[in-house]
Amino acid sequence: MKNIKSKHSIKLLALLFVSSLAFVGCSSDDDDHDDHDHEEELITTVRYTLTNGTDVVTLEFQDLDGEGGADGTYDVSGPLTANTTYVGEIQLLNETENPADNITLEVEDEGDEHEFFYTTSISDITISKDDLDVDGNPVGIETTLVTGDAGAGSLTIELIHEPTKPNDGTSASAGGSTDVEVTFSIEVQ
Repeated sequence: MKNIKSKHSIKLLALLFVSSLAFVGCSSDDDDHDDHDHEEELITTVRYTLTNGTDVVTLEFQDLDGEGGADGTYDVSGPLTANTTYVGEIQLLNETENPADNITLEVEDEGDEHEFFYTTSISDITISKDDLDVDGNPVGIETTLVTGDAGAGSLTIELIHEPTKPNDGTSASAGGSTDVEVTFSIEVQ
């Protein structure tokens, strides 16, 4: 009798487990708000291009096998020029697709659900976000970066999904979840 009860319990637990997976995997589209489920995209490449005339500096992170495989690579094409204003544009790609999937377009379309945050350890650099979502809040795909005096440090770029908007301009106050975060070593000459 004990053996039959044990088999019945195992079957019941297996059924409950499968049911819970189905519940977690499915969602209702009958939410009371306009939010939709966030299907996380694979981001293999983050490219931040800063341009002032012919002075172009590109910061690129690339991890073609995704998280958990080989370490990603960081490349900065050169130093920034002191006391200069750059127009910045960020691009997110999934290069496991052929052709590469431009994730930036999705972030732009869902601007009210995303925001980029730029943090630098160099006090003489300011970065402003130049593009807005449908509610008039910053997104940060397009930026203006202004350098001051020469120096060296880091620049961190974070993409937050479903941040609190408006916020104080920092990812710490934004809440939400991090879609991507990369930190580059930069130099101003």
